[in-house]
Amino acid sequence: MSNTVMKQEKVKKSAAPKEFSPAEKNKILDKLITARVGLLLRHPFFGNLATRMQLIDASDWCSTLATDGRNFYYNNEFVDKLKPKEAEFGFAHEVLHNVFDHMGRREGRDPQLSNIAADYAANQILKDEKIGEVPNFIKIYQDNKYRGWSYEQIYNELYEKAEKIDLSQLGELLDEHLDGEGDGDSEGEDGDKQGKGRPTLTAEEKKQIRDEIKEAMIAAAQSAGAGRVPASLQRLITDFTEPKMDWRQMLRMNIQSIMKSNFSFSRPNRKSQHCGAILPGMMNEETIDVSVAIDMSGSISNQQAMDFLSEVKGIMDEYQDFKLDLWCFDTEVYGYKQFTGDTADEIMEYECKGGGGTDFDANYDFMKHEGIEPKRFIMFTDGYPCGSWGDENYCESLFIIHGNDSIIAPFGQTAHYK
Repeated sequence: MSNTVMKQEKVKKSAAPKEFSPAEKNKILDKLITARVGLLLRHPFFGNLATRMQLIDASDWCSTLATDGRNFYYNNEFVDKLKPKEAEFGFAHEVLHNVFDHMGRREGRDPQLSNIAADYAANQILKDEKIGEVPNFIKIYQDNKYRGWSYEQIYNELYEKAEKIDLSQLGELLDEHLDGEGDGDSEGEDGDKQGKGRPTLTAEEKKQIRDEIKEAMIAAAQSAGAGRVPASLQRLITDFTEPKMDWRQMLRMNIQSIMKSNFSFSRPNRKSQHCGAILPGMMNEETIDVSVAIDMSGSISNQQAMDFLSEVKGIMDEYQDFKLDLWCFDTEVYGYKQFTGDTADEIMEYECKGGGGTDFDANYDFMKHEGIEPKRFIMFTDGYPCGSWGDENYCESLFIIHGNDSIIAPFGQTAHYK
């Protein structure tokens, strides 16, 4: 990726930052407190999470807004420009960075693209939920095409297109994104201490903050009440509160659930004979019809793929007959083979081959083109599609996700490979 495209954006600073009197600073602080009350009244989930953050004047190092999960950092000059509803938007924006752990999920990604992707993800939810008002003096990163997309999905698309687009034309960051690494005393090109005072967190502190946020999310959702939590956040809360099922159990339950039962007098119900009645007995349908796709775009090793296939084969072997459609994919489907009870032993001879890029839609397009209508579609993936997750209305889907426990599919069922 070119240095020109990926050069970090610099925050525009005025030649002489405005000085505020103690009275003016108190008025700015009152504006923020009023905004939190407004969120509590209109959007209690966001309001509850906003009020747990301590308000800290960070004008000496922060040019807009920021959060480390516990504190809400602000710049007096920036907040002074905000209307009350715009301040609500700013609070809710920081709340979403915290609950989705955007900075913690950055890992080895490019910082600039990562920050832009995180803002796109947060701002879209706020727009859809009508939380506050977008500040009118900033062109934020927001595009309706990213509705329902995860932070990772947005990042992947930005990364692929970064060479061809002018990132500065897309928008501006609403806030400064802190990762707690304490880049505090490094000098900028002009010799200023650019980061002095920025919070520094240890790995243990970061983990503790994440745990605090999870607990606060659950409490905020309970306080807000049913139907007042955005669906994307409700999925996260459900994942926190419901016992996590081992992926092997989830896989087995999904395959077993395919079996349909019927009644037949060829197998009478013996329990009814003592009363002189002959009732039909249960007859299980033994043919299992499953389609399995393995995401071989890079992050899943051949050994992990074979471990997954071994588990699928072990479950299939329990039935008298089955039909298994199997393939690999990246941006397209390849290596398609069909296995039945007669060719079950050949499943472990299947060769998984990797590629590049990830297009989940390719699987659903392939099934439609080939007339494959499985009773259950199972995808083994890292959970980072370049576009959508596929057609949720085509068939029942199970996503077994490797590498990131925080990713939840927007439809179907999700299990995490360990």
